[in-house]
Amino acid sequence: MSQTLHAPRALAQRRNQRTKRLLALEAVAESLLSVAGLGGAPVVHSSGAEVGRLVDIVVRWEGEPYPPLTGLVVRVGRNLSWVPAKKIVELSQRKIVLRSAKLDLRDFSRRDNEVKLVDDVIDHQMVDVDGVRVFRAADLFLAQVGGGYRLVGADVGFSTLVRRLGPARWRSRPHPDRVIDWAAIQPFSDPGEPVRLSRANNELRRLRPGELADLLEELGRSQRQELLAALDAETAADALEEMESDELAVLLRDAAPEQAAALVAEMEPDEAAEALRDLDDETRDELLAAMPADVAGVLTGLLGYDEETAGGFMTSSIIAFAGDVTVADAQRKLRSLSENSDFDGVLVVDADGVLVDDVHMFDLFTAEPDQQLIDLTGTPWPVTVTTDVALDEVVEAFVENRGSSVVVVDADGRPLGRILADDVVDALLPDRERGRRPFSGLLS
Repeated sequence: MSQTLHAPRALAQRRNQRTKRLLALEAVAESLLSVAGLGGAPVVHSSGAEVGRLVDIVVRWEGEPYPPLTGLVVRVGRNLSWVPAKKIVELSQRKIVLRSAKLDLRDFSRRDNEVKLVDDVIDHQMVDVDGVRVFRAADLFLAQVGGGYRLVGADVGFSTLVRRLGPARWRSRPHPDRVIDWAAIQPFSDPGEPVRLSRANNELRRLRPGELADLLEELGRSQRQELLAALDAETAADALEEMESDELAVLLRDAAPEQAAALVAEMEPDEAAEALRDLDDETRDELLAAMPADVAGVLTGLLGYDEETAGGFMTSSIIAFAGDVTVADAQRKLRSLSENSDFDGVLVVDADGVLVDDVHMFDLFTAEPDQQLIDLTGTPWPVTVTTDVALDEVVEAFVENRGSSVVVVDADGRPLGRILADDVVDALLPDRERGRRPFSGLLS
């Protein structure tokens, strides 16, 4: 399992992104309006006559990093009336001034892609992409940008929650230093609520698999499913491989069988087999039945091995070539495969499929294009184990090999899989610690 650490390049990219955000502009940071503080504010005509009281603020949710204000929900008598943004002359913490006292007295009805910030967003679960954490917004903040108002940030401070629950005079005091820029936030919804995630925040796509795994472990059931649905299959599978085994089992049980099967099918075979082992028999059989037959066959074969033997924690993701294949053809084949495939070398086999050698990637990509793979074989020869070899013997084989992997072969010497160094580390950890990312706490 990879450790959840920020690479220097990734950190630099995020710092660069932050400098382009609205809250980095002093004029914006100094003019924040608290959504919670606006609740109940008087809505008046330009003459000063009160029209009603503010109930909620509506923004258009999709298409822009900072959702624009589209209107207000105002209580007029017993009705909730709609006031479009174009009628607003002044929006401040003390009052909202309108151009006209004429209002649509029909009950407010939400339009497509519109979200009520108080009802739908405040206190709902969302993700801080910069901090890689899940939080609930204690408050939201608007600012005037260009010709209109936009949602620019969310407050996560405990003191903000206290401020909301305290006297009304406290609620209009935003604390800009505790506000997360909205461009770094990925919102989610609760079941049945109108806020739905249709596509992942661009910054969310920059997170590494281990970071996405941390978020998946923190999110509630419905939010997990939203996030997974918004990610491409390969990215989602990479994140699942980094999750703790018990959390992954819960996620797979909660998902629809077709979705869970598709996610497991995208995982590396050894990781997928490990995930399936942690499920009850009925769920495991249901997922296997929903997978493509060839993938299900591979995983069923892996599940047939004792998990404390080489067969139980090998990966079947290997690539083998005949000795007369040229270096150029082998390189071409490798480039056509997924760039995330976990190969550290290619296997060379004879006419009967028996292992001849394990050629490292460095040797393959520094050789002459017209050379045959058989020309790259030679000492030191690869260390091999059979599927029934116990864990301690596999560890001895690694020590003997002094390399990054050991090849698993059948009784006739035909390659079946490969055991990587991280597979051995996982197998050596106590059951309760397998799949844990020991440094994830550094992100908090």
